[in-house]
Amino acid sequence: MTKTWIITGASAGGIGEGIARAVLSHGDNAVITARSLSKLEGIAKDYPETCLPVTLDMSDRAGMKEVVAKTIEKFGTVDVLINNAGHGYRSSVEEGEDEAIQELFTTNLFGPVNMIKEVLPILREKGEGVIMNTTSIAAERSAVGSGYYASSKAALDLLTDGLCKELKPLGIRVMVIEPGSFRTHFYDEALKSAPLKVDSYKDSTWKNANAVNKRQQPGDPMKAGELVYRMAYAEEAPFRLLLGSDAVKAVVSTAEGRIEEAKKFAADSQSTDF
Repeated sequence: MTKTWIITGASAGGIGEGIARAVLSHGDNAVITARSLSKLEGIAKDYPETCLPVTLDMSDRAGMKEVVAKTIEKFGTVDVLINNAGHGYRSSVEEGEDEAIQELFTTNLFGPVNMIKEVLPILREKGEGVIMNTTSIAAERSAVGSGYYASSKAALDLLTDGLCKELKPLGIRVMVIEPGSFRTHFYDEALKSAPLKVDSYKDSTWKNANAVNKRQQPGDPMKAGELVYRMAYAEEAPFRLLLGSDAVKAVVSTAEGRIEEAKKFAADSQSTDF
C-alpha cells in the first residue's frame, strides 16, 4: 500500500534528499521541504507525480500547517513524518550569541516538536504511522565548540524517547535517526559559527574553525536514505537508528565509558542513600 511521507530538510546533497529519493523510488509519495524551492527542484523534476516540494522555515508554525494541508490536499493523508531539518552551530559556551542560540533551538528542537503536533492528530485518528526525528551522534557526546549544537540534538533525542513511550500504545512508531559524519553540505552552509571574541579559545575551540570541507566523510547520504526507508517498514527496528561506522564506534565507546565511570564511583554514589 502506498504511503505518504513528509520529509523536512530535504535539500539537495543531504540525508534528507537520500531519504526522499529512497521513498520515491520505491513508489511512495513524498512532500519535501526546505527553505528554498531551488534546493528541491532536482527531486521534484525526477518524480513529478509523487513528489510535492514546499518551502518551509522551521520557525514558521503557520507554514507547517500549510505543509500538512497541502499534503492532505494532494495525497489524502500522512503516514510518515521525518523531522530532518536542522543545522550546526560552532561556538564556545562563553561566546555563544543569544539570538543565534535561540534560532538554533527553534530549528533543531522546537520546530520538530511543532511539526509533530501538526501531524499527530492525523496519525492518532488512523491509529498508525511513523515519526522519525534526526538528531546526531553529538546527542550521545559533545565536543569542543559543539556544546550548543549537541545540547539541541540531545534535547530532541530525549524528547523523542518520551514521545515513543507515549505513542506506542496508540499504534504509532517513533524512532531517532543518529547520523555520524556524512558527505553532505552540513559543514558548508549548514554549519554556522559565532565570532571569535576570546583569545583564550583560539588554540582549542577555534583551532579548526576555518577548516575546509574536503568531503572525505565516510557516510553516503543515498545509502542512509535506503536504510531509513527500510527501517520505517521493518517489523523489528531500533529506537535509535545509527547511521555510519563512525556513529557505531562513537556510541559504543561513549556507553562503555559511562558504564566504567558509574562502576568506579558506585560506592560514592550509593553512599547518598538513606
